[in-house]
Amino acid sequence: MTYRAHFRCAAGCSGQWPLTDVIYRCPSCEGLLEVEHDLEALGARSPAGWMKVFSDRYLRTQWPYGSGVWGKKEVVQPHVADENVVSLFEGGTNLFWAERYGEQIGLRDLWIKQCGTSHTGSFKDLGMTVLVSSVKQMIAEGKPIRAVACASTGDTSAALAAYGAAAGIPVVVLLPRAKISAAQLVQPMANGAMVCSLETDFDGCMRVVQALTEDPTIYLANSMNSLRIEGQKTIAFEMVQQFDWEVPDWVLVPGGNLGNVSAIAKGFLEMQAMGLIRSLPRLVCCQAQQASPLYQASQRAEAAGHPLSEDDFEAVTAGTTLASAIQIGNPVSLPKAIRALSATRGVVEQASESELAEATARADRTGMFNCPHTGVALACLEKLVAAGTIAPDERVIVISTAHGLKFSEFKTRYHQGALDFPSEHPNRPVEMGSDPAAVVGELHRLLDAAQGGASPT
Repeated sequence: MTYRAHFRCAAGCSGQWPLTDVIYRCPSCEGLLEVEHDLEALGARSPAGWMKVFSDRYLRTQWPYGSGVWGKKEVVQPHVADENVVSLFEGGTNLFWAERYGEQIGLRDLWIKQCGTSHTGSFKDLGMTVLVSSVKQMIAEGKPIRAVACASTGDTSAALAAYGAAAGIPVVVLLPRAKISAAQLVQPMANGAMVCSLETDFDGCMRVVQALTEDPTIYLANSMNSLRIEGQKTIAFEMVQQFDWEVPDWVLVPGGNLGNVSAIAKGFLEMQAMGLIRSLPRLVCCQAQQASPLYQASQRAEAAGHPLSEDDFEAVTAGTTLASAIQIGNPVSLPKAIRALSATRGVVEQASESELAEATARADRTGMFNCPHTGVALACLEKLVAAGTIAPDERVIVISTAHGLKFSEFKTRYHQGALDFPSEHPNRPVEMGSDPAAVVGELHRLLDAAQGGASPT
């Protein structure tokens, strides 16, 4: 069977374009594009047949199917030749049963999809393997692409730089100066990208990169490029596969530029169309209060008594937030995200700086090591459980978008009490001398105090 896919206008305008074309928006309405697959061809294989194919490939060594993304190649990028796939073994990440944390907040069936345990430490690897592989395919077919470029708040640039280096394709990244962590900055530098530090925010970087990519030889790698969505949607496939093709009740996703929200919804909708699942989970887009234009739009819609629409949206200037990767005031994937929330009976929630920091700390105390963006989703989860929106016996998955080690400054400042609000769960080192008897005695005192419920410090 030959599987095909093409670009089409996400808003429904007529026309379709090959995935190897350098095109990002609909020529008619300037709206975003999306990748449409040949569902008739995909339907020639039964749902049980697809389940077996995907299960037989999962985390195996046969190239390129061991990747969590490329194991679903037919529903991702069927036109890319195997020799042009650029993979760093992305996907296949742990679905962690957060038993202790779930008990604390009143949930019995809580899971964390740890997308940050990937090559560059974030879910962005899932989309970037698809985009860079597609560019390598374009170059092999004669397209004169000399570089790939992105604007980034950190994780996108790290993923693009790594995959570009693996493919031997030059990479340009534009970063907002002093608005990303040191770990995020050093990643594209180490991988040899041309790193440009701009005196602006992410939205300003996007304006520059969009002007830059008017040159068709410089290919745009931001989430407005629908190729990345095809990799990110495999999060949905993978979660359901990890539950033996059972669908969760809720999926919570941190939301900044809103590409991941729309990508995960696309994955669930395509699985439903292929007969792999019957129902859809409810999605929650979780925003930092300092950068929550979609949440504000949802509140306007609720006050007016109508469903959320683009007419409710107003761009904002994003304020400074610990969740720097979602510090975005004018998300490019807004139309797709609104459609995704409509299709899944979705909800939008927000979390303050103290709420996200404390939720992160509480979860870390149960064995996790979360980034602040995951902290936003956890804080929103706590609020929705407390409000009764999410019931205690429902199955819930939180998407953890990046590894906590990329945000060690945030965690250090929290435990030092150096943030703009008091830390409720700080854990500072206990200074001791070197005498063995004295150290052992102090340790016994601290353990006794902890077991008695008292503060050990």
